[in-house]
Amino acid sequence: MIRRSLARFMTGRYGGDQLNLFLILLYCLFYVVFLFTRLLALQVLGTVVLAVSLFRSLSRNLERRRAENSRFLQTVRPLWRKWAAFRARAHDKEHRYFKCPNCGQMMRVPRGKGRITVHCRACGAAFEEKS
Repeated sequence: MIRRSLARFMTGRYGGDQLNLFLILLYCLFYVVFLFTRLLALQVLGTVVLAVSLFRSLSRNLERRRAENSRFLQTVRPLWRKWAAFRARAHDKEHRYFKCPNCGQMMRVPRGKGRITVHCRACGAAFEEKS
């Protein structure tokens, strides 16, 4: 019964998305830091962030909320890709990664081969590296 009435209330409203999730996590971070520091500004800032998230969730202006989320994703996506690449390289125990000194292209070579000559596929430069 409560579930049905909540679903009826949310009909036509925006709901949650990645930006709302980020705002809620930001609120949690502000709240935890507030618990340790007791800075009132952090509590106020956290409450504002939570209010914005709630406003976005209950909004009926779907196009505007989608545009906001799209801008947020365009901003975050490059950072997320760099983080994912960093984690993949950190977990890869079979290869070493190098940047080409000429063009900056990232390359990988097998570990444990000693000093080898690496040829860049992007610019054709050759340089020696220790794997």
